[in-house]
Amino acid sequence: MLDKARGASSNAALQQARRLYQAAKAGHAGTLDPLATGLLPVLFGEATKFSSDLLDADKSYAAEIQLGVSTTTADAEGEVIATRAVSVSAHLLAGSLAKLRGEIMQMPPMYSALKHAGRPLYSYARAGVDVERAPRRVTIHALDLQWFEGERLALSVTCSKGTYIRSLAHDLGEMLGCGAHLCALRRTGVGRFGLDCAHTLEGLEAVPAAERDALLLPVDALLQDLPEVRLAPVQQQRFLQGQAVPWNGPPQPRVRVYGTAGTLLGMGEIDADGTILPRRVIASCQIRTTTPDEVKN
Repeated sequence: MLDKARGASSNAALQQARRLYQAAKAGHAGTLDPLATGLLPVLFGEATKFSSDLLDADKSYAAEIQLGVSTTTADAEGEVIATRAVSVSAHLLAGSLAKLRGEIMQMPPMYSALKHAGRPLYSYARAGVDVERAPRRVTIHALDLQWFEGERLALSVTCSKGTYIRSLAHDLGEMLGCGAHLCALRRTGVGRFGLDCAHTLEGLEAVPAAERDALLLPVDALLQDLPEVRLAPVQQQRFLQGQAVPWNGPPQPRVRVYGTAGTLLGMGEIDADGTILPRRVIASCQIRTTTPDEVKN
């Protein structure tokens, strides 16, 4: 897990981490804008096969919002397009925040990587072309005011995937009648993972290369919410070859599968016929597995 610095793109941070670990295969689970800092899950090697849960997981953020100023990007990196006087009471703010909690429809920003006709929206925005967009349904699980001082406020947010905190700031500003933009953002959580297990690039660079692997979470840290199944040696070989394995157990949409030595073999599905169907298989059986203290519930 990486604690991304402000100013760096998610891909730039990923590539720097990839070079530090000399990883042939790498990916990240959930883009952060250059403005944002905080938790960026980075996956190497076989772990990239199990990124979907992190991509789909709820995210948590600490956000700071500037009232009275609207920008082209709805954040501090955009050009100012309007300034308005701010006259916001605590009562009005509380009522507006209440309307943004729960399941809401949110308009994606033009400055985003969402595709239209095969091109990201930001490419149209940079060309001065406004594309018609459909609002998307997202869920704001928690939206709590941390502080409010005149024209600036801070929120803690927990939301579903696909939520744009920039859009949340913009919508709040419109509700308050003064406009607003996101001026600082820090991702504090992705699913079960928090900043307590994250490392900065500078911190990783300071660690001797021979000791860096010890800072990586094991692959099965990504699968801790799934039921565990352990296979006998003969079953293990069949599973690793992508073959179905008989199993005496109830159907499960997904299970994490281990060999007799406790080695993670991959992820499978148990169907109604009592068969484990391989869905993701680890290419090498020499995979370190997690200990209870490595992943916080």
